[in-house]
Amino acid sequence: MNNTIKFSRTDSAKFFRTLNSRVNTYFKENNIKKTGNWKLYVKTAVMLTLFLAPYVLILTLDLNQWIKLLLAVVIGIGMAGVGMNVMHDGNHESYSTKKWINKLMGSTIYILSGNVYNWKVQHNVLHHTFTNIHGHDEDLEAGEIIRFTKHAKWRKHHRFQHYYSIFLYGLLTLKWSMTSDFLQMKRYLAKKLSYGKFPNPTKEWVKLFVTKSLYATLWVVIPMLILDLAWWKILIGYVAMHYTAGIILSVIFQLAHVVEETEMPLPDETGTIDNTMPIHQLYTTTNFSTKSWFWNWFTGGLNHQVEHHIFPHISHVHYTKISKIVKETTKEFNLPYKEFETTRKAIISHFKHLKEMGTRPSLQA
Repeated sequence: MNNTIKFSRTDSAKFFRTLNSRVNTYFKENNIKKTGNWKLYVKTAVMLTLFLAPYVLILTLDLNQWIKLLLAVVIGIGMAGVGMNVMHDGNHESYSTKKWINKLMGSTIYILSGNVYNWKVQHNVLHHTFTNIHGHDEDLEAGEIIRFTKHAKWRKHHRFQHYYSIFLYGLLTLKWSMTSDFLQMKRYLAKKLSYGKFPNPTKEWVKLFVTKSLYATLWVVIPMLILDLAWWKILIGYVAMHYTAGIILSVIFQLAHVVEETEMPLPDETGTIDNTMPIHQLYTTTNFSTKSWFWNWFTGGLNHQVEHHIFPHISHVHYTKISKIVKETTKEFNLPYKEFETTRKAIISHFKHLKEMGTRPSLQA
């Protein structure tokens, strides 16, 4: 854990204690577990089928190459679906009460081109703990290509980032498969970061190289051996799959934190954030399209980021229900509950934020 940031321990109104008690009461009175249920299990089957079935069809059927390309796009949609609905709950240990099932579901990240150790450090530790804090939440970092926060250095090309950023978003998972995981693992192990017990570095490196090799074999080598297609056409399909997944995942992630309505605070001179961690999440996180059946289902509850950031160990299948409790409690304690009525409004806000961050600081109002 990065211990240079401290959160205030002062919650004189006892907001979180009240909210936590009410949420616990909801589960107890309704006699339901906080982990996944049959709805999640059915969705898991659907998402894995959406992800893997097109792959089997491409390898086994004599299809037109354009249809195969379209199926590669469908694989990308399934890839994003598995990541948001299965892997995400598994690695938050909210999929099941059984550890081995959580570990199994979390391990689906390996067939999505990612790595469990890296993901848990970046997401569970850095992002969930230091949400929207520049220099600590790596979700705000995009090198010098995109400027997400006013605390990052401005460069001339940022003037156009609200135009070109969407094209770069599609590269997210492609970077996972090629470079990001290697660079992250080197950095995280050197800093001795971990979610839980610090792992054996050698074991993690071996696991990374083995899983990456198996991934490349599954998605590149086998298609090249089986399909009667030029190698470059197979690589186009591979990129199309990743690009589709990358755009879906990147945009959905950005709508939760990188919009006009969220705050991106810095600690004071003592390294302390003004609010307690749960209250900090309310200022730095937004929901979107929470009344939409489709977005609730497809995004794995990532459109309910307020609930997710306060209760990451509760499965997303419960967020719609507990959101009513969270919203009422924040109102009672005069705290913000940020949400967009539609996905369209959230997307517009995101790109307006990018435009603002791309404006030369001396010209900003």
